[in-house]
Amino acid sequence: MTARMPLGKRREGAVPFLAMAASIDFTISFEAPDEQGWIVARVLEVPGAMSQGRTREEARENALDALRTVLTPDEELEGQAPDADREHLRFTAAA
Repeated sequence: MTARMPLGKRREGAVPFLAMAASIDFTISFEAPDEQGWIVARVLEVPGAMSQGRTREEARENALDALRTVLTPDEELEGQAPDADREHLRFTAAA
């Protein structure tokens, strides 16, 4: 079974795919407030996804924003590598 995109939206060389929903559980770790009152929050499973806030909720929201940033493709690099230097990768995490 192959999913089809409208012809006007298909990028040249793009491989059709089936969209599917998946979820991944992450763990946010909170450090005790430092001397200035900042709480550091980090997503343990994603290196670099960390931030801080004055409250636990603010630290959590900032860590989620950091997670989104880390997991978002870099638009500046999109399309810069020649097709010969690209490889499709499908990652499947087993539970």
